[in-house]
Amino acid sequence: MLTLVIAALFGCTAIAMGAYAEHGLRVRIDEEAFRSVMTAVRYHQVHAVTLLALALAMLTPLNPTLVFRLGLSAGLFVLGTLMFSGSIYAAFIMDSKPLLKITPAGGMCLMVAWLSLIWAALATGPQTISE
Repeated sequence: MLTLVIAALFGCTAIAMGAYAEHGLRVRIDEEAFRSVMTAVRYHQVHAVTLLALALAMLTPLNPTLVFRLGLSAGLFVLGTLMFSGSIYAAFIMDSKPLLKITPAGGMCLMVAWLSLIWAALATGPQTISE
């Protein structure tokens, strides 16, 4: 249930950050910085939907190993999104460019999160098609 709450919060804050970037921040930063912020918004939105899908999957009857692995993937998506998008937002809102040093670690965390879904898939075992 926590993953569903976080997904909803991520979706809401992604929309809010996109609106703030477009209607408030844009006049304060240069075009390159604005593109960076909008990239952060896109990643934020994509991973909000990803978390929603994981949350809904974990609410269905699944084997405990798969639920654990999906939960781990969800945690990595949360951490990666906070580090990636959050560091970009903070860097330009607070005018503190050193925060951008966190961004690549967030991107790596997101890549590991996506790869961890392969590990989760292995918990399902071989699939057969029945007619």
